[in-house]
Amino acid sequence: MTIETSIGLETGQPYPYQRVELVEPDWTRFPGWRDVTAADWASVQWQRAHCVKNVKQLRELMGDLLDERFYADLERDQAERATMSMLVPPQMMNTMVPHDVPAGPGSLTEAFYADPVRHYMIPVFSDRRTDWSSHPHATRDSLHEHDMWATEGLTHRYPTKVLAELLPTCPQYCGHCTRMDLVGNSTPVIDKLKFVAKPNDRIGDMLDYLRRTPSVRDVVVSGGDVANMPWPRLEAFLTSVLEIDNVRDIRLATKALVGLPQHWLQPEVREGVERVATLARARGVSVAMHTHANHANSITPIVAEAAGAMLDAGLRDVRNQGVLLNGVNADPHALLDLCFRLLDGARIMPYYFYMCDMIPFSEHWRVSVADAQRLQHHMMGYLPGFATPRIVCDVPFVGKRWVHQLASYDEVRGISHWTKNYRTSIEASDPEALTRTYSYYDPIHTLPAEGQAWWAENASLDETALAAAEMAEASRRTAALQAY
Repeated sequence: MTIETSIGLETGQPYPYQRVELVEPDWTRFPGWRDVTAADWASVQWQRAHCVKNVKQLRELMGDLLDERFYADLERDQAERATMSMLVPPQMMNTMVPHDVPAGPGSLTEAFYADPVRHYMIPVFSDRRTDWSSHPHATRDSLHEHDMWATEGLTHRYPTKVLAELLPTCPQYCGHCTRMDLVGNSTPVIDKLKFVAKPNDRIGDMLDYLRRTPSVRDVVVSGGDVANMPWPRLEAFLTSVLEIDNVRDIRLATKALVGLPQHWLQPEVREGVERVATLARARGVSVAMHTHANHANSITPIVAEAAGAMLDAGLRDVRNQGVLLNGVNADPHALLDLCFRLLDGARIMPYYFYMCDMIPFSEHWRVSVADAQRLQHHMMGYLPGFATPRIVCDVPFVGKRWVHQLASYDEVRGISHWTKNYRTSIEASDPEALTRTYSYYDPIHTLPAEGQAWWAENASLDETALAAAEMAEASRRTAALQAY
């Protein structure tokens, strides 16, 4: 936690705020883009056509600026650990090592290894932990969204909100994707789930459910990423949703505002967004856009231009939902830098930072609940209250909880317990849904030696036996505390 020791020399504050002008890094510094023009860069077609999809294409772009050991490291990760296939748009690629000047063979290797954006967009085998690469409780669908499908792709987890997964693709794939079991191409270690119904049938079923479920007022339109749906089809879906009287809020979820802003700057897309926003205003419905930026380096002038275009088109707000990732932004300065870059430079509202979910091979990214609480503490007081993001834990079978909302916390074994005040769609007849506690687990490598030893002894048990061992240990600790 650098904020605990760093003192701003000019302000005397732990975090020395300074407004920073946004800069678009010079993409011609990479050998493969030496001849790329500004017109090429602004073209969404060029961006999509030149995404980095494999080690060969990365080598063609970077050449010998990266040592062979990096390419070998990446190839091994793709074969043995990656839950997402590679797909990095040039816009996103250009925000890696933005301040380093190439100086011959291998000169960018160490900076590339250390780069925060690279760390989650192009993970390599050496990034990942070898002691606990996955938590014993890690699962492909860690939030059980599929269990809560009201129709195929429509998750009804909260009483008044639904998540509509319109499609299973994105213009870029983040290594830590929480929907890694559905989104993107299969990898050597993950055979992806596939939608069964035809797209038009799935969308029709979603709309029918919304019409017959008046308790739903809020629709998150996601995927995948809505930027991968042809605009006429997306506009038709949004127009249909706007005809449903009970829907009062619509949120468009798109990482592309940051990773492929050229999409949202297309004239036909801007004009379409304006039509949707105008119709929504006439019907008293709020339409907002939610994007996903994890580091300040990703916020460039063209991102700000795209966000401004969405606000000018009439969207109520553009908000950021980042993910708290070790090696990327799990540091107070990094989080505050990102928030001020969003707020000052791009008019994007910092909204949430989610703790990284318990998916396979994600332990090197995850942080403990205790660390998340400390990070939230260190962020307070610098940003306006309305723009101070909440760090939340997405607890399985519960949903989003502020990290200070836990009911109890065993910091030795890294098990936190949480309660909730609503039933999910799969608990309508469960009498104990509102009285039981639900568990979330810290990364084992962050625990004290006693906790790590407990998991080393018990982690190989099957799920039922492991749960029993956890309950027994919790009872023992409670008895010892009461005796004390």
